[in-house]
Amino acid sequence: MATREAVDLRGLVDRRLDELLESEMGRLAFLAEEDRETLRRHLVEFVRTGGKRLRPAFVYWGHRAAGGSPADQDAVLAAGCAVELLHASALILDDVMDESATRRGHPTAHVALAERHRRSGWWGDPARYGESVATLLGMLAFTWADAALLSGDGAAEALQVFTQLRVEIIAGQYLDLAYAARGVAGVEAAARVSIYKSGKYTVERPLHLGHAIAAGDPAIKEVLSAYALPLGEAFQLRDDVLGVFGDPGHTGKPAGTDLRQGKRTYLTAETRERAGGGTLLDEVRDEADVAAARELIVATGALDAVERRITALVADAVQALDDDRVPQDARQALVDLAAIATSRTS
Repeated sequence: MATREAVDLRGLVDRRLDELLESEMGRLAFLAEEDRETLRRHLVEFVRTGGKRLRPAFVYWGHRAAGGSPADQDAVLAAGCAVELLHASALILDDVMDESATRRGHPTAHVALAERHRRSGWWGDPARYGESVATLLGMLAFTWADAALLSGDGAAEALQVFTQLRVEIIAGQYLDLAYAARGVAGVEAAARVSIYKSGKYTVERPLHLGHAIAAGDPAIKEVLSAYALPLGEAFQLRDDVLGVFGDPGHTGKPAGTDLRQGKRTYLTAETRERAGGGTLLDEVRDEADVAAARELIVATGALDAVERRITALVADAVQALDDDRVPQDARQALVDLAAIATSRTS
């Protein structure tokens, strides 16, 4: 979506985010400057400098697809900022739960905070401190997401959708943890996690937010869901592939992280089924194990199968937009977004 409008949209979202972040930091004037600087460094700058702003783009084009008025721009930008802040919250908390060391090429918040504790010689356990403060940062971003949504006109219409979005992402993360702990590893379970942990909150619900602000036709909402559900799954499948085969220089995370963490992804589930059950995927500890696991994934044909599924899902998503009720500019932008979301390298 390399149109002038897309570039302008990114700028509009970034400016609105800056305004919201400054306003919310103003509520924290009672903190000492040292503590405010901690929030700026590990939360405000994380939101400002990272991410592709995919979710705000889906809010915007969901609104346009539903025939929304330009007069709604304030509410659309507010909703876009809300999903971006919720995304930041999810990433920070996910890094704590996954014990991730890096994000976007830098130490994760809990790791950086633990190192500061260690260097400063403070009381208590550095790791515990880092995880606790990072959890609070995630909760703060979650709260700021509400503030962002409520800062726009007509927020009441979008609140129900936003609430559903939050319920689904939390439940999806729970399923991810629960399935890993219980050893649930089938492709059906992996697909369920993909849909709720990532797919719905990345594509479908942001589109529905835009649709709600436009007070759109329910029939268009169905079209948007028919596009969003396969695309959301394809988005997560690409994430699964990058988690195993991605270039750390692009992903910002060590290669093979998902394998070391024993993630129950569609890719690993497909590999297990093709390999006939338990495999070396269950015992990945070092670089040699990662390399062996990659070879197995390729040799079984699981990687090719997932790539074919991504292609088929994107085709289904694009086909769903073949509806005369969807404005041409919105249709083309959503087609472009489908490509951006599933061909990315990070």
